Amino acid sequence: MNVRQVIPRDAIPSVDDPEFVDKYDGDPDDQVVALTDATPPKAYPVRYLHYHEIVNDVIATPEADRPVAVTWCPLCGSAVVYDREVGRGTSVDSPMGADGDSKVSTFGVSGKLADDDLVMYDRETESEWKQSSGEAIAGVLAGESLRVLPAAMTTWERFRDSNPDGVVLAPPGGESEASGEGSDPEPIEYDQAPYESYFETEGFGLAAHRGGDGEREWDHPNLDPKDVVLGIERGGDALGVPRRRVEEAGGVVHVAVGGTEIAVFSTADGIHAFETGLRFDPVDTDSADEERFYADGTRWSGATGESRDGRSLDRAPTRRLFAFAWRDDHGDAFFGSDDRDAA
Repeated sequence: MNVRQVIPRDAIPSVDDPEFVDKYDGDPDDQVVALTDATPPKAYPVRYLHYHEIVNDVIATPEADRPVAVTWCPLCGSAVVYDREVGRGTSVDSPMGADGDSKVSTFGVSGKLADDDLVMYDRETESEWKQSSGEAIAGVLAGESLRVLPAAMTTWERFRDSNPDGVVLAPPGGESEASGEGSDPEPIEYDQAPYESYFETEGFGLAAHRGGDGEREWDHPNLDPKDVVLGIERGGDALGVPRRRVEEAGGVVHVAVGGTEIAVFSTADGIHAFETGLRFDPVDTDSADEERFYADGTRWSGATGESRDGRSLDRAPTRRLFAFAWRDDHGDAFFGSDDRDAA
């Protein structure tokens, strides 16, 4: 793992006191990270996350209030929502420490990259965490892992239409290194698109974004480095499902990861996964992605996991990221690479 300091700590400011509003001033097809299990449902526009990368928030759930970190690494196209309750002995499956204790952490942007991925730090212990994997790579909590929470990367239009009572992050404002050419923070203008050219080119990583030496090479025979992948981890098992392979299968594939059966859908707004043993078949419909899949006697939406007869599937905790970032963390553990993938 190559870890390097690229900009000063906190030159990209995390959002620590987020405010939410009912209306969003961006485009309907702007991408948002959505927490639909929260009360009310919440959307975090990627347009804002480009300049902040981390939102430390607290969401209300039927069980209790839950501290979360909504994280985004533009270079890796990596959107992951983590439980901020961490402690010694933490694992992907449990936020509690080995001694039964846990602590709520607040995360900031360290200014470092690990294999071109955002390195976060927690302000309580100053341990450093690799954003795409959720693992502490340095500090007193080295070896710990953050718990991934169910979230979706979708469009503002899809979120608004599916969650009429939902709210959206208000523009946090301030200054950010992402606003300028150098390493010093400059006033944020959210209408700019600082990574637009990077997303449109074939290169990947910091060198491809900033130019100069050190651009990485890619040798995977079937995937491009910035193919969108949905990463799933269960019980020590990991599988990255490329969106293009789901599309090639008609929009849905069924996988088993760590003994859990999961259906993965590709829809117009993104890629989604739900924990279920149902077997879905794609069907033609005039309503595009809405209720385009058939199982158990009715039609289902692959974007929301909701059926025509009123049932809902449980969204799976996943990581949305580029293929190169998943490969950095998990090697060639991609759907379609061996016979163990299909459920």
